[in-house]
Amino acid sequence: MEIDVASGGATEVEAQFLAFGLPEPATELPRAAAELDGALGGLLARLAQSGDLRGEAGGTHTLHPQGAVRAERVVSAGLGKTDRIDADAFRTAAAGVARSAARIGGSVAWLLDPSLPLALDEQARAVVDGLVLGGYDPGRWKTRDRKTKPLERIVLVGADDAAAAAARRAGTVAEWTNRARDLANRPPNDLTPERLAERANEVAAGSPTVTTEALGREQIEELGMGSFAAVARGSHNPPRLIVMRYEPSQPARSDVVLGLVGKAITFDTGGISLKPANGMDEMKGDMCGGAAVVEAIGAMAELGVPIRAVGVVASTENMPGGAAYKPGDILTAANGKTIEITNTDAEGRLVLADALWYAREQGATHVADLATLTGAIVVATGDFHAGVFANDSAWEKLIVESGEAVGDHIWAWPMGPRYRRYVDSVYADMKNSSTLREAGPILAAEFLREFAGEGPWAHLDIAGTAFLSRSRGDYLWQVGGTGYGVRLLVELATRLAAG
Repeated sequence: MEIDVASGGATEVEAQFLAFGLPEPATELPRAAAELDGALGGLLARLAQSGDLRGEAGGTHTLHPQGAVRAERVVSAGLGKTDRIDADAFRTAAAGVARSAARIGGSVAWLLDPSLPLALDEQARAVVDGLVLGGYDPGRWKTRDRKTKPLERIVLVGADDAAAAAARRAGTVAEWTNRARDLANRPPNDLTPERLAERANEVAAGSPTVTTEALGREQIEELGMGSFAAVARGSHNPPRLIVMRYEPSQPARSDVVLGLVGKAITFDTGGISLKPANGMDEMKGDMCGGAAVVEAIGAMAELGVPIRAVGVVASTENMPGGAAYKPGDILTAANGKTIEITNTDAEGRLVLADALWYAREQGATHVADLATLTGAIVVATGDFHAGVFANDSAWEKLIVESGEAVGDHIWAWPMGPRYRRYVDSVYADMKNSSTLREAGPILAAEFLREFAGEGPWAHLDIAGTAFLSRSRGDYLWQVGGTGYGVRLLVELATRLAAG
């Protein structure tokens, strides 16, 4: 995606669409729109006064300027009520423009407006997010009736140097986010663990600062990863432990290695504890945490974020079969702890257990794992906030602030030794699930804490935010993968590098 800054004013910029943000009520035009309206002979003001031009969140109104400006169309983009305008309002407004532009494609010019209640650099970043993410098309496997055309160019009108830099950075990260969405939406007969490892290789091949390797079944077993290996036993498609290393030429902090751990169950049947058939097709999205790690490292490398990082992605299918692990089995994880299996559909924490251990073995000083882990997090916070659980308050705060800054919203949850009793086992060091319908996301985090090692660690439960069954009603209006976590992880790495 090409992102430019207009050298002239709104009337001089050439684009298929010239868009501006419009608050609700629209009775008084914001500054940039009012200046544009001078060239349009007061048309916008008249439409606003008549009620034909409205500022409802995400709504658009397209005009043909008949040569009054060089752009082919002028589009108002609703920001919603003035007292609620934030970065997400701009993202949603821009996504509305992306939807309007989808049949034509080409370029969108956007009028940044200092009279609106958001700094210009934040407006620029949010607008680019909304146009790139809001223009995403999940239907890439259709052979007929694909009527959308991609945007090729975004032009910012009225941007200063800071806004231009923020926009270009946001555009880069948003494109990597859409690549994570591509992975989540790929059908499970195509995206096997081996294919996910191939994608990691592609990322590494495109950057001199990224290397990757993929460990197979025998290597996983040789490392003593009895927890991960057990989940993989039921599938004919072999597992992969994907290890990506990012080594910038001049890291800002030589004593810090960011460890990113991702759950990548490329299809989850639940194993012997079989899931209901209804909705099982969406279990291709159980690898969204791993997708976020792979693509975030690619984004970090392209941006040159000055922090060393290691990504560890545990990828397998969870299938029933003669070799599948069973309720009642006791497994030994790589750190030597034993786990009683009470539910084979609580497999994500099992693969993460060994992946967390391995990330520490590879030198990670600060660790964050991402996983579509529990249905209970969806019940609790829906499709807007992920949950974060941490052993270090400063690390938790940095993650929350990073997510809020870029639109990957996340909410801090409690942890504590009282919750550990939920996974106590009579027969082993712990069990992998509880029969009590209480504190599901927290007990899963307490389980993972047993394998997180020394140093700051956080678990991000992204089950509600990473894969959508229905539109979220904002700039993420498409069903399927959202790429949740890519923006957050890049921002987290950037802030960690800054100390």
